[in-house]
Amino acid sequence: MPPRIAKLAALGAFGAVLLFVAIFALIAYAATPRHAGGIDGIQATVTWISVGLVVLALIGVHVVIGRGLLDVSRGGRRPL
Repeated sequence: MPPRIAKLAALGAFGAVLLFVAIFALIAYAATPRHAGGIDGIQATVTWISVGLVVLALIGVHVVIGRGLLDVSRGGRRPL
């Protein structure tokens, strides 16, 4: 992979992290208990934890891939 493309792909991976955080914030806001009805506190907590764990896993994978791509763009060793 050319270094320029690897750097763009790495920046895209880090940009996806911001998108995941925004999606989690939207889901957390939508799952907030309201006085007018809807989801209760226990279901909101379960939603926040379950979605949060998935988002954390996605963020971790994208950070690892992004760091590897940045290393390749700087002329580092290409992983197998």
